Amino acid sequence: MKKIYFILGLSAILAAGCGGQKQLVKPQEDVEVVVPCSGPEYMTSGEYFRASAMGLSTDMMMAKKKALAEARAELATAMNSTMKRVIDNYGSSYQVGEQEEAKSRFQDLARTVVSEKLSGTRTLCEKTMKSPDGKYKVYVAIELAGNEIMNAMNNRIANDDKLKVDYEYEKFKKVFDEEMENLAKEQ
Repeated sequence: MKKIYFILGLSAILAAGCGGQKQLVKPQEDVEVVVPCSGPEYMTSGEYFRASAMGLSTDMMMAKKKALAEARAELATAMNSTMKRVIDNYGSSYQVGEQEEAKSRFQDLARTVVSEKLSGTRTLCEKTMKSPDGKYKVYVAIELAGNEIMNAMNNRIANDDKLKVDYEYEKFKKVFDEEMENLAKEQ
């Protein structure tokens, strides 16, 4: 009986040890990753604010909501910083009178306009993928026309008694258009 156990034990060791050598995986060259809904056609231009993002979740709708929320946050950041530069440049170039108060009011209006207009974004691209582990990846790209922001800003300023006194639409629009062109060049 001891011989049988010995032979069984020895054959188990030999069977496990004779699995052969494992092949080493050779490192491969870098591989380009193609990200859906991204690239030059989805970047901010002189006419449109654009943003793209990805959402990941086990629930497809949640992945889409995450992607849209991330893209809208990116879009809001870009629009807010652009409007701040426009207001700063317009204020220093053309504004007279109480500059700091006017600049503050302009910035408050800009933030309001941006948050109102975010709901009107247009989806340029949406791709949904499911990974082997069951998770959904949703890629989105959204845009909002710069002239929509400009027009909404103009309407808000026209309704503000203090700001419309020194406000010159053509000069403000010129500064806005210049800033949109600069933004497109940065991309």
